[in-house]
Amino acid sequence: MEHRYFGASDKQFPILGFGAQRIVDEHQCTEEDAIRIVNRAIDEGITYLDTAPSYSDGQSEERLGKALRHRRSDVWIATKTHDRTRDGSWRLLEASLNRLQTDHVDEWRLHNLVTMDDLEQCFAKGGAMEAMLEAKEQGIIKAISVSGHTNPEVQLEAIERFPFDSALVALSAADHFIYSFAHEFVPRAVEKGVAVIGMKVMALGKLAPWYEQALRYTFSLPVATTIIGMETMEQLEKNLAIAKRFCPMSDTEQLDFLKEIIHLATPDVLRWKASEWMSGEWYRRD
Repeated sequence: MEHRYFGASDKQFPILGFGAQRIVDEHQCTEEDAIRIVNRAIDEGITYLDTAPSYSDGQSEERLGKALRHRRSDVWIATKTHDRTRDGSWRLLEASLNRLQTDHVDEWRLHNLVTMDDLEQCFAKGGAMEAMLEAKEQGIIKAISVSGHTNPEVQLEAIERFPFDSALVALSAADHFIYSFAHEFVPRAVEKGVAVIGMKVMALGKLAPWYEQALRYTFSLPVATTIIGMETMEQLEKNLAIAKRFCPMSDTEQLDFLKEIIHLATPDVLRWKASEWMSGEWYRRD
């Protein structure tokens, strides 16, 4: 697989990253299967793994911890805090470390900042950023990150306020049409040396009829890696095959693809951007 630099650092990752949200009972993935899938991904060269304490009440982290018990040094683990306070974030991090069976995480994110108020809470006195800076100073984390699905203006403001190492943002082809992170956020992030990590590639399955095109669209953006949620070995193998034969979309290919899917730019499809869907609660289901 093609490897790309992680922002301004000398670290590199393959274009396909592993989204661990779905290796849980909630998605009909057993613990045994989860461990097999994660180890197969690592064997095939995937080194970037993303999880969060809110994914099935910690089961995602717990299963990653079991799968990585003897392979911790082979991978980069990113997890998150959805708490906006210092103390609450520390509690989440300590629980994450316990479930992941590790003494450090490589990347810790502010999970899904939806509004400017979310951002203000994190940067306020006693806010989550204090926990992030303390954890980095203590060597418990290596990189500080931010994520968002809804409004690129929030993440733009975040990277202007602080030199985040990375940003995890919604970059499906369907996201192209409204509140576009690809248009509004990615160019500035790249300019500032912030590693961009793509997510929501399949738009909650709505892009399944255009599966390879959907992956190619996001891989063709200036992303450091792209995380795909996978709960079966079949999905992993399919994604690996596409990533291994990846070639960037031409402008003509992209335009033709976008014409085919523009009808999907609706609140029902892009629910993480629709205010009527209560996107502020997205972190609970992300």
